[in-house]
Amino acid sequence: MRRDSRLSGVLHILLHMAEHPGPKTSEAMALAMGSNPVVVRRIMAGLRDRGYVRSEKGHGGGWTIACDLRQLTLRDIYGALGSPELLAMGNRNDAAGCLVEQAVNAALGEAFDEAEALLLRRFGEISLAALGADIRTRLAGRDGRPTVDHGIAGGAPSHRARVSD
Repeated sequence: MRRDSRLSGVLHILLHMAEHPGPKTSEAMALAMGSNPVVVRRIMAGLRDRGYVRSEKGHGGGWTIACDLRQLTLRDIYGALGSPELLAMGNRNDAAGCLVEQAVNAALGEAFDEAEALLLRRFGEISLAALGADIRTRLAGRDGRPTVDHGIAGGAPSHRARVSD
């Protein structure tokens, strides 16, 4: 089963955008994500609808961050993506009248619900600014060697993280 990596991909893109101020095109972001510009525009539109990014059309246009990264959490981004399924596992429902299946589904359902609630709570505790601080810590541990910009920066790879704290 293929895992949904949109949350990871969007977080990656947003943090690169914060590191390299200025508009980023859907094409550059798609190249970095190994995706299609149309898919990127659809994802970014969901973020724009929530006020997390903005877009400018025309020459020199593109996507920019429009909010305070200290206030933006992983859960916010997860919600903007449409709250995709968090867990790949689920209950079997082939024999709804079977008492064994009912017992198994009740136990698994409760455990799945608890795991999802815990994960969502943790997502709400992690801001993009905290991820930016982690990037700066990791960068310091690399003696200032460049981060990989995946072509998002529109220039040479950065050697300094500039994510809002």
